[in-house]
Amino acid sequence: MDARRARPPARRGERPAVDRVPPGERSIHQSGRVSPRPLRAADLLLVAAGGAAGAAARHGIDVAAGDTLFPWATLAINVVGAFALGVLPAVAALGRAHRWSLFLGPGLLGGFTTVSAWAGQVRELAATGHAALAGLHLAATLGAGLLAAALGQRLAHRPEREEATR
Repeated sequence: MDARRARPPARRGERPAVDRVPPGERSIHQSGRVSPRPLRAADLLLVAAGGAAGAAARHGIDVAAGDTLFPWATLAINVVGAFALGVLPAVAALGRAHRWSLFLGPGLLGGFTTVSAWAGQVRELAATGHAALAGLHLAATLGAGLLAAALGQRLAHRPEREEATR
């Protein structure tokens, strides 16, 4: 259902009219700008629950990996998270997209992946005389993360294969 309806343009100084759409849908302003859903307590709980699970998983992996000079666990976590974020839109489209997207995206994967630990590790490596490892960690996380996200997105959006009998 198209949420846009014909309305007169807003007068100078007035806020654009917002079309009324069913709860849970996005509002489309006359200007064509989409405004986000209103903030709901249930949405915050979904993000918080996902974030707690993601952070706990990350911590468990960090502990299991132990202390190493090169932070392999953080690199792996961020690459896996980037791949999952690439796949997420297709998974969320399977049903109840908004709730799954909140739990999995900013929740689980937001808590699981970590830019702050990555940046701190790069700084620590550089500060302790391991500039080459710092550069490697920086480049590997960015490069592998971008490739993993692109691969996840590509795999999630593959066109259906033609039947073999054609």
